[in-house]
Amino acid sequence: MSLALALALWLLPSPANAGDDFAARVRQAKMAEAAATGPAYQKALWGRIGNPTTDAYKACLAANHDDKSPFTLVLDVDAHGKPQRIVAQPATPVASCMAARFAAWTLPAPPPAPAPYPLEIDFSVAP
Repeated sequence: MSLALALALWLLPSPANAGDDFAARVRQAKMAEAAATGPAYQKALWGRIGNPTTDAYKACLAANHDDKSPFTLVLDVDAHGKPQRIVAQPATPVASCMAARFAAWTLPAPPPAPAPYPLEIDFSVAP
């Protein structure tokens, strides 16, 4: 292998693992929430899905032996409010249940930028 080819391969970015991608998506969502349009979107979002989220979480807990392990859900919201790329970590049964619930919902249309709009939700039950 030539020195130029070896150098070119060395300079290529290494593939990120799933944990790095998840952490990056969480950071992007937190930045979107902190942006100028973030608070208004959060208010509209929770105004629409606050009670359904609570009800879904209770049902998912009950269906999974009240496993109260905390998890984070990260997703993208398209311009029409449809959740996409929904991932939960750690991937517990309750987290999978909540991801499935979110996949079926239509959320409020997000601000135009960033597109798609990143969103993260932390789930935990206080002791």
